[in-house]
Amino acid sequence: MHETAIVEGLMRILSEQAARHGVTAIVRVNVKVGRLRAVEPQQLVSCFEMFAEGTLAEGAVLAIDEVPVRARCKACNLEFEVRGYRFECPACGAGDVAVIQGQELYIESFEAAGPPAEAPPASVTK
Repeated sequence: MHETAIVEGLMRILSEQAARHGVTAIVRVNVKVGRLRAVEPQQLVSCFEMFAEGTLAEGAVLAIDEVPVRARCKACNLEFEVRGYRFECPACGAGDVAVIQGQELYIESFEAAGPPAEAPPASVTK
């Protein structure tokens, strides 16, 4: 199950970024995952929930945007969505294609709560 290794890296990055920006809690994490990464979304969410326990990401939502596989035919330059893992150009039938999308695996963004705002000093009138 490589989802565990992915979430370990995800948590490390989130912790580093939270420390850098003074974040005290993460409420949502948005990730892009290409279909060629062979990641099972529900397993990724379950691993994230487990690893987030007791951290600043506890209770955060992991939102996964699955990116479809797209390719470009090297013979006729047609860009197309690869369906059913058939890496064959639908226009000319050539099998020599370049994958141009579907291998993504990154944190697109995260939503965080920072430290509580300090109250302005009270005015004193005499």
